[in-house]
Amino acid sequence: MCLAIPGKIESVHGEDPLTRKGRVNFGGILKEASLAFVPEANVGDYVIVHVGFALSKLDQEEAQKVFDYLKQMDDLTELKEEWP
Repeated sequence: MCLAIPGKIESVHGEDPLTRKGRVNFGGILKEASLAFVPEANVGDYVIVHVGFALSKLDQEEAQKVFDYLKQMDDLTELKEEWP
């Protein structure tokens, strides 16, 4: 099953909106994601990421709720194993 996972943008690189990427922290797991669909997203923002693309912004409280649910279900280990 594929899930969209919330993460916090730690750094951003690239000027072109279509190729702009960010280093996103998923509860201690750092991955790179495209920010092409959320050009307004910046360092410190939380985004929902699916298959390497940030799809939308969300607030910190909502992101923390999702992380808590994933920890309860032990689904964060799947993120470590499946995402290159």
